[in-house]
Amino acid sequence: MRNVLGDNLTLTIFGESHGSKIGAVIDGLSAGVRVDEEFIKECLSLRRPSSIGETKRVESDSFEIVSGVFNGYSTGSSICILIDNTNIKSKDYDAIKDLARPSHADYVANVKYNGFADYRGGGHFSGRITAAIVAAGAIILKALEKFDIKVLSHIKQIGDVKDRDFNDFIEDEKILSANKFPTLDNVASLMQEKIEAVAKDNDSIGGIIQTAIVNLPVGLGEPMFSSLESKLSSALFSIGAVKGVEFGRGFDYVNYLGSQVNDEFAIKDNKVITKTNNNGGINGGISNGMPVVFNCVIKPTPSIGKVQQTINMKSLQEETILVSGRHDPCIVRRANIVIKAISAFVIADAIISQYGANAFNKEKLD
Repeated sequence: MRNVLGDNLTLTIFGESHGSKIGAVIDGLSAGVRVDEEFIKECLSLRRPSSIGETKRVESDSFEIVSGVFNGYSTGSSICILIDNTNIKSKDYDAIKDLARPSHADYVANVKYNGFADYRGGGHFSGRITAAIVAAGAIILKALEKFDIKVLSHIKQIGDVKDRDFNDFIEDEKILSANKFPTLDNVASLMQEKIEAVAKDNDSIGGIIQTAIVNLPVGLGEPMFSSLESKLSSALFSIGAVKGVEFGRGFDYVNYLGSQVNDEFAIKDNKVITKTNNNGGINGGISNGMPVVFNCVIKPTPSIGKVQQTINMKSLQEETILVSGRHDPCIVRRANIVIKAISAFVIADAIISQYGANAFNKEKLD
């Protein structure tokens, strides 16, 4: 089992849903980067369940940085973050440990790891592990602010309730910073009503998260196999609930001609820009200086309170299953900060790959 993301800046995650701790190790970060523990707490709070239609498993997400940080700054050595698991009810899984929960990793994990995988709460495949991604990503999100690079995300859609796309990034950032349920238009209550209705029916619902990475330099990423798109996509698909990623206009390109959607170049304030951003800020796998914009589709939470058909992995007989325990009818809001965190990590890795190991000691990126 390999759990490492990145080339020159790497993130390793570890732990299980019902283990005593989960955590992350960051390697390759420049020395002298400010580590703001209050900001880490803030980011973790955005992932924590709080609103209508979210799991009753609420962890405090108390964490400890046990290496790589001294007097509030990175030292250049590995940064190790440990997060406690305290609100655990493993008995919820005793009765179904041999049953493969539909759309979960139970069956494939049982086969791949010869029955030794931790089944409690999904073990290492649980969304609980994303807390470690958020804690590590919070350090990187803060580091990127030095170059005025911002990662903005909002809930674009839940069910048939839709938010608008990004428009004015400066104003949109202000709107999102004021909303715990991150939407740009006044649709949060409609989305929450949709989630509540689904929850009452013991079902779940998915959605779309739109992300914009603004103020990137030109030149991040490599053509072909190490393109910025492929690096971001690989990281985003490591989030278990993500089942689709599209950049810029994405699949909507099928409805247009090249003359309608080509991004024409222009000069504004002595800077090269494109008049439109249908490609989502990337040409030939390399950032072009425009905002990198992409959408992620989040599937409905697979644990639902309805009887479903499955198989017993031990007897290889068909059975039915009713998943009990504490589960989210919709994880889209909580996934929003996870996407921001892991996207920031990919961008920081690309910056270090382009500008060197001490990139975050530079005053600016040329």
